[in-house]
Amino acid sequence: MPPQESLLDAPQARRLPVTVSITRRVDSTRLPDVTRWVQSGVNIANTYEGFLGSGWVRAAHDSDEWHMLYRFADDAALDAWEGSEDRAAWLFEGRELVELSRVERRTGIEGWFDQPQHQTQGADAQDTTDRLAPTSPPRWKQAVTIWLGFFPLSLLFTFLVTTFVPFWHQLWLPATVLITTLCLTPTMTYLLLPLVTRILHPWLQRPRR
Repeated sequence: MPPQESLLDAPQARRLPVTVSITRRVDSTRLPDVTRWVQSGVNIANTYEGFLGSGWVRAAHDSDEWHMLYRFADDAALDAWEGSEDRAAWLFEGRELVELSRVERRTGIEGWFDQPQHQTQGADAQDTTDRLAPTSPPRWKQAVTIWLGFFPLSLLFTFLVTTFVPFWHQLWLPATVLITTLCLTPTMTYLLLPLVTRILHPWLQRPRR
C-alpha cells in the first residue's frame, strides 16, 4: 500500500528529483503482454506520492530491448516505491516477460552528461535495485557545455528585452533578475542543454588520457 506519511513534508534541501533509467530485454513474442505489464506498473506508480511521470520506447521496431524511464520527487519518494509490496508484486507478474535489465539513477544537472554503464541481471533478481555509478565527463567540460548554451541565450534575451521592453533598466533589480531567471532556466533546461550536449556528445565522452 502507498505510504501514509506525507513525503512532501521533507526539507526542501533534500528534495532533489531522481530519475531512474532502465533498459530491459523482453520476450519479443509477447509484446502485447509486455505493453500491458509496463502500463500497469506506470498506473501503480502513479498512485504513490512524489511520482512525477514515466515513459518507455523500444530501441528499434524489431528490437527486444526497451528503454524505460521514471521520475520521483526525491530519494525518499523513490525508495517508498521501490520498497513497496505493490512494486514487488508487479515485478513478480512480469518475471516471464523480462529477461535482463540495466538500471541507473540520475540526480541534478549532471544527469544530462551521464554515459550509461552496462550491467545485466537475471530475471529472478530483477526485484533488486541495481544502482550504477554513471561515468561523467570532467567538470570543466560540463562547465564549458553549460556556458556554450547559456552565453548565446543570455545575449539574445538581453538584446530582446532592452530593444522591445521600454524602461527595462529602470525596473527594480530583483524584478529583472526574477524575470530573467524564470525565462532562461526552463529554456536552458528543456531546449538548449539537451541540444548542446547532443552536439558535443563525442567530445564529452572522449576517454580521458
